[in-house]
Amino acid sequence: MTDSTTPLEPSPAPAPEVAVSPPPSFVKLAMRNMVRKGRQSLLHFGLTAVGFSTVLFLLAWFGRPSLPQ
Repeated sequence: MTDSTTPLEPSPAPAPEVAVSPPPSFVKLAMRNMVRKGRQSLLHFGLTAVGFSTVLFLLAWFGRPSLPQ
């Protein structure tokens, strides 16, 4: 049999909910970094665009079909 005179343990008070924001995404961090380093980011973007275009052009040039004349 259980003793009804033993006091019940008090339940802990619920913790107040704190709004925890998730860590920023990699895209947000990259955009923030690009804004902070404006000229350097634009230079690197331009160099990447020119390099990629050059690679595509060379692939198209060397892979062109040779048609008989």
